[in-house]
Amino acid sequence: MQCKGGHLACADCRVERPGNQRQCQKCERGGGFDVRNTAVDSVLSSVRVECPHEGCGLYVTYHKLADHQSVCPLAPCKCPVPVCGYEGPPPWLSHHISTVHPMPVHRIQYGKVLQLQVPLSEPRLLLFAEEDRRAFFLVGGVLDIGAPIAVSVVCIRAGASPLPHYVAKLWANGPPGEPKGTTDAVKVEMEVTSSKDPGNVDVQELTFFTVPPKLLAGAKLVSLHIQIDKLTS
Repeated sequence: MQCKGGHLACADCRVERPGNQRQCQKCERGGGFDVRNTAVDSVLSSVRVECPHEGCGLYVTYHKLADHQSVCPLAPCKCPVPVCGYEGPPPWLSHHISTVHPMPVHRIQYGKVLQLQVPLSEPRLLLFAEEDRRAFFLVGGVLDIGAPIAVSVVCIRAGASPLPHYVAKLWANGPPGEPKGTTDAVKVEMEVTSSKDPGNVDVQELTFFTVPPKLLAGAKLVSLHIQIDKLTS
């Protein structure tokens, strides 16, 4: 921006200085910096800078850098394991967790069903899609309504990320019933929430899947089926 006399001012001078110092100090009568300098705007609009996120390497125009960083697929994300301070790009979380923590890591393929044995004591594990190196966090918790376990899925990436979107289908089958061997089942389909800090996501704030006590039959593990679909439009 510039004053009416053509003197330039940076953003700090216009915003952070006390009110009486936001006037041009070179003009005889002073004046605010409220005129756009089209020449400078044109120069800045053509300047391209590299995304600072490790492994990205994308160059974007200077004024769009903040927008890109908010959706960059390699924006640093936090490890979901409590008290761990590691932050890194989502594709690296799989290696970090499998080498540093005892949390299970399972490979998934979009559109295909994966059967998991999830411990009721700590229903937390990582799902890793090799197709686009995307990491998903299966998080569980106990509800106050009597259900022993509630489960949801979080995509580990910048929360403002655009396409693709992901949809998760989860279901569990109970033991065979009497007298005809029929089986009870519960199923849910949900849009997957994205978060850069999946370890601090409360399962009750998400769309979640609950497993009723009758489907557990006293077991310490719950058999879950999960399918994640990738939506590009």
